Amino acid sequence: MRKSILISCLSAIIMTHGAQNTMAETVSTLVDQKGVSVTIYNQDLALVKDQRTVSLPEGSQVLAFREVSGKIRPETALLSGKGLSVLEQNFEFDLLTPQALLDKYVGKAVEVVKTHPTTGEESREKATVLSTQKNGVVLQMADHIESGIPGRLIFPDIPENLRDRPTLTMLVENKTAREQEIELSYLTGGLGWQADYVAELNARDDALDLSGWVTLTNQSGAIYKNANLQLVAGDVHQVRPEQTVRPNAYRQKAVAMAEMDAGMAEEQMFEYHLYTLARPTTIKDKQSKQVTLLQAGQVPCRKEFLLMGGRHYYQSQYGDLGKKMKIGVFVEVANSKENNLGVPLPKGVMRVYKKDSGDRLQFIGEDRIDHTPENEIIRLKLGDAFDVTASKKQTDFKKVSGFSRYHYVYESAYHLELKNGKKEAVTVKVIEPVPGDWDMLEESLPHEKKASDTAVWQVEVPSLGTTILTYRVRVKI
Repeated sequence: MRKSILISCLSAIIMTHGAQNTMAETVSTLVDQKGVSVTIYNQDLALVKDQRTVSLPEGSQVLAFREVSGKIRPETALLSGKGLSVLEQNFEFDLLTPQALLDKYVGKAVEVVKTHPTTGEESREKATVLSTQKNGVVLQMADHIESGIPGRLIFPDIPENLRDRPTLTMLVENKTAREQEIELSYLTGGLGWQADYVAELNARDDALDLSGWVTLTNQSGAIYKNANLQLVAGDVHQVRPEQTVRPNAYRQKAVAMAEMDAGMAEEQMFEYHLYTLARPTTIKDKQSKQVTLLQAGQVPCRKEFLLMGGRHYYQSQYGDLGKKMKIGVFVEVANSKENNLGVPLPKGVMRVYKKDSGDRLQFIGEDRIDHTPENEIIRLKLGDAFDVTASKKQTDFKKVSGFSRYHYVYESAYHLELKNGKKEAVTVKVIEPVPGDWDMLEESLPHEKKASDTAVWQVEVPSLGTTILTYRVRVKI
């Protein structure tokens, strides 16, 4: 009984497939397109909604929806239309190329056109394609075998399953014969976006002008003309197959002319943020383009010099004559309306510039920011200080006691020398990680215990001067 049911099901599938191959196709191209909407996410994912007007006869037929994305996820495709239902669908991604056409003709007859080297006269000869492997083409001529193509090939026609554009073919059932509006929605890869920011720091390093750009990249194999564009900022969870092919990291170097406008409208959607471009835009295949995200002027900021210590000092009894340490230069911006900002910022790279004495703009550093909601702090590391330097050495170390087999009490003393070669005084924030249970026994400047394992000093260093910070700490580890 089960065998009979299985045979019946297989027969039905074969008959449906055979019927699809024999039915005439109704082909829909971009000429039929009345509108397209594209929502692009951060993780090589986009939602495409393609609206077209087509005329379909009544009954079962094949609808060939041409010029879809070449990286469509066909299992996500949904065709909607009044009185229209989909029985079967196939994504035709085997595209027409000379090699693909040759591969389809293995075992079939072609014509070989040869040109006489001296007279230029052409002659034709029948041949059968035997093989099209990477090492070359093998042809069966009338009385011999040829390796390679001895001339140009003429093919009688194009195989049915070879398309010149990515095409989704659907076996559909239509209830009424009339012109109607249909929409195909699907998820696809090959479309991506990222935010890029340009900031110009003022002469006093206490405010900046900020511009935000969205860079769109299209590697999907399709063009989206006059698309309604939306971008989703946030980490949307996706179910990944067990074995995945890494997405192509290639990025088109050519960037389209930046399109200026007043920015993109932003709204909260679920646990993400949605950015909508107020006007249609065309996203061409193999193209990167930029649109304005935001403009903000005179945003207050704060520059900070930061010296970060290392945890390993407290577990070593070997000092040295002084370890040179880099002092990082950071800029902090409060993303608030009071600071002329206060908008959710998608993750991206923020590049900072400043004018020199000749009013020429110079690049001074960049850093990557994560998704930053309103009222959060944007913190950028722009580099290391040139004129503000530091050296550190351990001046004392001793084991005070061992209160168990695995736990000991240590005392360590340190000497930090901070020098300032600038013509104005600076404040250096010194952060020292201190492990375990600890007590500060001595210090030349008062510290603040910012966390259970962190001591922080604000050290003022005079112009063209030096400040010494010393401290002794007892650590129970």
